[in-house]
Amino acid sequence: MNSLAQQLNEAIQKDNPHVYDMLSGIGKAIYFPKEGILSQSAEAKNKANKFNATIGIALEGGKPMHLKTIQDTLSAYQPKDLYPYAPPEGKPELRSAWRVKMLQENPTLEGKSFGNPIVTNALTHGLSIVADLFADAGDAVIIPNKNWENYELTFGLRRGASIVEFELYDSSYRFNAAGLREALLAQQDKGKAIVVLNFPNNPTGYTPGAEEGAAIVAAIRDAAEAGINVVVVTDDAYFGLFFENSLQESLFGQLAELHPRVLAVKVDGATKEEYVWGFRVGFITYASPSEAILKALEQKTMGIIRATISSCSHPSQTFVLQALQSPDFTAQKQEKFEIMKGRANKVKQILDSGDFGDAWEYYPFNSGYFMCLKLKNADAEAVRTRLLDSYGIGTIALGKSDLRVAFSCIEEEHLEELFDSIHKAVLDVSSN
Repeated sequence: MNSLAQQLNEAIQKDNPHVYDMLSGIGKAIYFPKEGILSQSAEAKNKANKFNATIGIALEGGKPMHLKTIQDTLSAYQPKDLYPYAPPEGKPELRSAWRVKMLQENPTLEGKSFGNPIVTNALTHGLSIVADLFADAGDAVIIPNKNWENYELTFGLRRGASIVEFELYDSSYRFNAAGLREALLAQQDKGKAIVVLNFPNNPTGYTPGAEEGAAIVAAIRDAAEAGINVVVVTDDAYFGLFFENSLQESLFGQLAELHPRVLAVKVDGATKEEYVWGFRVGFITYASPSEAILKALEQKTMGIIRATISSCSHPSQTFVLQALQSPDFTAQKQEKFEIMKGRANKVKQILDSGDFGDAWEYYPFNSGYFMCLKLKNADAEAVRTRLLDSYGIGTIALGKSDLRVAFSCIEEEHLEELFDSIHKAVLDVSSN
């Protein structure tokens, strides 16, 4: 094993051996090179005041070389903020700005020890880093049975982890914390589990309330006290889109410093929060009372980034940073929030009208981009196909009965027509 990896591992083991035990094989072996192109280039940046012939970019007139046809479309930005490579850990100013934003939006983080957010190529990349660092073949990854299908690819297919599902809702259609607790305690013989909490949930658009959140935290604490090392990941892709009386913060704040056997990891990003899906700007943040552990995990994360994508898009980071620093940012974001909330409320008004009770029920939703219908007498895939072929409407079929509808991309005035058409398609399929 490389000596740098050994040093990082020793730092983690010294302050919390449970966190060391959570690491996968590659998580223990990975490190960020201190010697090589990046480190030598960094040294040259500080000392090479005559010629710097280190890093692989081209300069012209003392500025990054670029094509006028590209710069003309980006003339509001300096070439230095667009064309050079961004650091593997991300643009420093953006990391700092996102940390400030996290503290403002998550008051429970105040006084907690957590690292500086590390820039990722959106949330999928952040989850992939978690999988690489912590998931080995056979490790249990615990998720609710209504989940984003990419978890299976990221943790299961890529890393060989065992996906363990529990029912998302209990009999009262509240978050099933008892099911989470049972799934966790079932891993006692392994001594390790990875939990992914995704709120607002994709596909249902559900976020638990404060009481449910406390029960989730208690379930994780119970598992830790039973001797299970728990890596708990808050997938906060749709953070901030809370339309009703649910949790208004990420559970990351309550999970930080919860127990020595619990490592809280927050994966979030501008992707959906700031409506910049194609920019692919996300973040991964670790919580630990140990500064040494935070630094070691940052170095290992940088090692994963260096070994896979090298660094994330510099222009995208610059665009997001400028937005966060804009005096108009808060007002513009609130404007879009109200539009999204209006669509969610309109969907509930339509569904609660009593016109569709013969065709479906709907799972509770209060946040995010989506809601999910539970069809009573029709196959979801058949309805999805009928909607496409006969009505020109796209939806997502999940299993036999569930149909996911992204109200986020439908103007409010068209929502009634959308659900009337879905109802017609259900009746078409049922009659056949």
